[in-house]
Amino acid sequence: MEYPKAMIRVRMSQADAHYGGNLVDGARILQLFGDVATELLIRFDGDEGLFRAYDNIEFLAPVYAGDYIEAYGEIVEVGRTSRKMKFEAYKVIRSRPDINDSAAEVLEEPILVCRASGTCVVPKEKQRYQH
Repeated sequence: MEYPKAMIRVRMSQADAHYGGNLVDGARILQLFGDVATELLIRFDGDEGLFRAYDNIEFLAPVYAGDYIEAYGEIVEVGRTSRKMKFEAYKVIRSRPDINDSAAEVLEEPILVCRASGTCVVPKEKQRYQH
């Protein structure tokens, strides 16, 4: 059986910048992974489910206000109530404040900024789809 995949693209706003130099907090990327996980569970089970835990998180490159991030996720293993998932986030557009305050550019090669894996749970009584 092929399990669902999902993607979300979001522009990091000035409100997302948490540190000096307009650096975005890594927790914001995990929030995107949470949104992707919710979509995956709705597609697979017809229920939002609950995020149980991450078993691995790797922050690999900085993210700044103005950057566009694509967050991808997929279900890789299904248990009775658990759903193991893998996530990756890529920077696809970066802001260019070194040029001017509104400059940006599309990256020729997306930059992997974060990779993670984790487990979500959907109680048996809330699973609406039979697999």
